[in-house]
Amino acid sequence: MLNIVRAVSRFLSTYTSPVVIACAIVAFFAPVLFGWVHGNVSSIILGVIMLSMGLTITTQDLRNLMKCPWHILLGAVAQYTIMPFVAFGLTKIFGLDPYLAVGIILVGCCPGGVSSNVMSFLAKGDVTYSVSMTMVSTLLAPIMTPMLVLWLADTSINVNALGMFLNILYVTVAPITIGFLCNYFFGKRSAFKEIQSNMPAVSVIGLGLIVGGVIVTVRPQLFANGLGLIFLVLAVVFFHNGLGYLLGYGVGRLFKFNTAKKRTIAIEVGVQNAGMATVLAAAFFADPANVAAHPEAVLCVVPCAISCAYHSISGTVLAGIFAHYDHKKALQNN
Repeated sequence: MLNIVRAVSRFLSTYTSPVVIACAIVAFFAPVLFGWVHGNVSSIILGVIMLSMGLTITTQDLRNLMKCPWHILLGAVAQYTIMPFVAFGLTKIFGLDPYLAVGIILVGCCPGGVSSNVMSFLAKGDVTYSVSMTMVSTLLAPIMTPMLVLWLADTSINVNALGMFLNILYVTVAPITIGFLCNYFFGKRSAFKEIQSNMPAVSVIGLGLIVGGVIVTVRPQLFANGLGLIFLVLAVVFFHNGLGYLLGYGVGRLFKFNTAKKRTIAIEVGVQNAGMATVLAAAFFADPANVAAHPEAVLCVVPCAISCAYHSISGTVLAGIFAHYDHKKALQNN
C-alpha cells in the first residue's frame, strides 16, 4: 500500500502541469465533480497547500536567510515590483475589462509559487535561495499583496484590503508556521518524513481542485464570450509570465549573481502563486454578492485560473531549456 502511495506521489509531482490541465478540462465538461470547490473550501485547500510548504522549511533554511539577507531582500523587491507593474502595464496595453485587469494584477501581486522550488531544482538553480525567496515573499504577502492591489486596481472596483490581509494571514502565514513547527519538533521521525515526502503530491491535488472549482465558476462566461476571451487572457498571461522570467534574469545579471542564482531569481519572479490569486479573486471580487450586482465580476478569476496551469507548464519548459543548455555545453567541453 505504501509503495502505491509513493508511486502516485511521484506521478503527481512529475506531471503537475498535465494533472492541473486535466482537472480544468474535466471541470469544464463535468462541472458537478468540482462544483463543491468554492468559498471556504477553496481557502481550506489553499491552507493545506501552504502547510505542505511549511513542512519543507527547516532551521537551516532560516540560517541561510541570515547568511545572504541582501540577496533575499533583492529577490523580494524584484518579486513585488516587476510582476505587479508588468501586470498593470499589460492591462493598459491590451485594454482589459476592469475585472479581467484586476485578475492579472492580483496574480502579479501574489508571492512566488510553491512549485517554483521544484522548477529551480530541475533547472539546476540554487534551491536554497529559491526556498528562501518563496518563504520571504509569502510572509510579506499579507501586507504587500493587498497594498499593491489597492494601489493598482481600477478605482471603480472596491478592494477590501483589510479583509485580504486577514485572509492571507489565515490561509498562508498560519499554515506555513504550523508546518515549520511540526518539522522542527517531529522532523527526525521516520513516519513524519514519509508524510513530508508525499506532501508535494497533496499540493498538486489541491491546485487541481482549486483550478477545477474556478472553471466551474467561470464556465457560463466562457460560453458567453467564446474562444476570444480565452485567447485574450492567454496572450496577457504569456507576456506577463515571459517578461517576469526575462526581467528576473536581468536583475540577476545586473547584480552579478552566479548562473544558479540567476536561473532561480528568473523562475521565482516569473512563477506566481496563482492558486492564492484564484482563491482571493473568488473571495473578494467574484463573491456571490458582487456577482449578483456586477455579473462581469466573475471574469476576474479567469486570468488566475489560466495562470495556475500556464505557470506550471512554462516553468517546467524553462527548466528543461536550462538543463538542455547545460547538457549541450558539457558535450562541447568533452
